[in-house]
Amino acid sequence: MSGEAWTGVAVAGVTAAYALCSRRLASTPVSSAMVFVGCGVLLGPAVLDVIDLQHNTGQILTLLEAALALVLFTDAMTVRRRDLRSGGFLPGRLLGIGLPLSIAAGWLLAWPLLPGLTVWELALVGATLAPTDAALGKTAMSSPRVPALVRQGLNVESGLNDGMVLPFFALFLAAIPGTSAAQEGVAGVFWRALVLSTLLGLLVGAAGGRLLRWSQARGWVSREWAQLFVPAVAAAAYALAVVTEGSGFIAAWVAGFSFGLALRRFRATGPAAEPQEGPDRTVDFTEHLGGLLASVSLLVFGAVLLGPTLEDLSWRIVAYAVLSLTVVRMLPVALALAGSGLRLPTVAYIGWFGPRGLASVVLGLLVVEEHVPGVELLGRVVAVTVGLSVLLHGISAVALADRYGRWHEKTTATGRELHEATPVPEPAERRRIAAR
Repeated sequence: MSGEAWTGVAVAGVTAAYALCSRRLASTPVSSAMVFVGCGVLLGPAVLDVIDLQHNTGQILTLLEAALALVLFTDAMTVRRRDLRSGGFLPGRLLGIGLPLSIAAGWLLAWPLLPGLTVWELALVGATLAPTDAALGKTAMSSPRVPALVRQGLNVESGLNDGMVLPFFALFLAAIPGTSAAQEGVAGVFWRALVLSTLLGLLVGAAGGRLLRWSQARGWVSREWAQLFVPAVAAAAYALAVVTEGSGFIAAWVAGFSFGLALRRFRATGPAAEPQEGPDRTVDFTEHLGGLLASVSLLVFGAVLLGPTLEDLSWRIVAYAVLSLTVVRMLPVALALAGSGLRLPTVAYIGWFGPRGLASVVLGLLVVEEHVPGVELLGRVVAVTVGLSVLLHGISAVALADRYGRWHEKTTATGRELHEATPVPEPAERRRIAAR
């Protein structure tokens, strides 16, 4: 049997085994991300050598890009405008102040710890490791013991910051000589990757949402095909941006917004006698598919990137990974929430739960494909940071959510007024299967 066939058997076996135990593991500190990354390391060339995809980087990148495009689309689709307004200071501060500060902090701290990289390569490190992944700390963001304001803020932030970091990533990449983006120049990247891709995403998403709404109103589309229509819209937005030499990820992210907006309008105006699915139901299949691809991507990440990196670690890489998960995340969050009225335990809780995941892995591999001079070091930094995040955030999610919930309940019981207790509408529930 060929190596690729054994790889398929291994991936299918791990996925099936986790599926059979998923409900049992949901109540433990062992997250799905920990299982898939750990199995990837075990099955990769660093240990058992069952999975070896070193010579198939094109296939790996295609898998990861498909997963990220679907996750970007569905995350943006479930974010509503009221989520940014209600109790609105938290998402606005985390995204408008905290995210740029995180990129800057990651850039500056990389300077002394990662010698040999140029200024713009250091900036790429900061941008690549800035986005957070809700799936790696789902319990911390969904536990009913955590105040709704905090849950909503973390969910909205994780749903938007991976898309918001893409313009920074594209512009930093364009500033590095020798990359494909540099050949087009910063101005060309700005117009194609940012402006054109945004317009394409808006048009494709809005058109797709309106067409689905129109078809549902006439009873032309079945529920099953309505759900299959969603990933087709995401793929169309991504592909159109790619063929026009723009950013497929930005287009998919923006398309999710406009698509979700169109479906929400339909839900409000659809015939009462024949209720149709709103966007939260229509997107189920796409969220599950994106979650499955994300889980497989984490397994491949463990085998191809993390396992080999663990064989040759340096103190500088480990130190930067630790700082990236603590100082680079928590200090900007503290500054962003200064004067907000939130108590120190809340600020610390929000600051800690900024796990790094799929977006960082994909952006890191895109840099690898560009053959940036410092690519080997950058790839190792991303691998260790994401691997450490999977472990630490996965282990701590249940315990810290309970501990923080107890603090909030006790403080509220004393009669003290907490800003954290401000009532806000519950955010749309995400059903990505990679959560736990």
